[in-house]
Amino acid sequence: MASVRRLHLFDLDGTLIRGSAAAVEISRQLGLSAEIAELESHFFSRGMAPDEFAVQARALWADLTMEQVSAAFDGAPWLAGIREVWADIRSQGDYCAVISLSPDFFVRRLLDWGAHAAHGSRWPVPPFTEPVDRAGILNPAAKVEIANRLCAEFGVSLDDCVAYGDSMSDAEIFAAVPWAVAVNADHHLSGLATHTYSGSDLREAYELVCPAR
Repeated sequence: MASVRRLHLFDLDGTLIRGSAAAVEISRQLGLSAEIAELESHFFSRGMAPDEFAVQARALWADLTMEQVSAAFDGAPWLAGIREVWADIRSQGDYCAVISLSPDFFVRRLLDWGAHAAHGSRWPVPPFTEPVDRAGILNPAAKVEIANRLCAEFGVSLDDCVAYGDSMSDAEIFAAVPWAVAVNADHHLSGLATHTYSGSDLREAYELVCPAR
């Protein structure tokens, strides 16, 4: 890869969090693992729209507190090496961002780990006093739209981007960038990824596209 500034775009659910998702970890704190599993089944297998998923998840999480969000974040099965990868990206003069369909009150916590930007679906802050605004819930196409805005902000183009993802929600962003790393991915990304990684350390996935310089 040439020595130009790059923007690394990371998915959250199933990618940075291996084998799980923000909604799963939040629901675990509330004792609602079975309920969120059923809801995710409707989302993944039966075509439920992201905004409808959010509305129903909000109903499940009526008693959610920020303390439980913190516990869910801290207890999630994160890949190893996330902070180290983002520190290296920064040291190279490059940029890193997270774009996720998950609630922004969860996603934004990754700014403290070194991401330049962290975008999630717009949710009210727990404890909830307002409904979910469907217009603020992201869909897969929004990942490309946000990536374009980030490119403008950082002075790069989509041709300078690397995407990391695991599922169908990443297909559109994978198709829009020249380098795409399928991380512990399902079959939906077959043929779209330029690199494939299976494991528990983001440093190893990162080295596929940015070997030690």
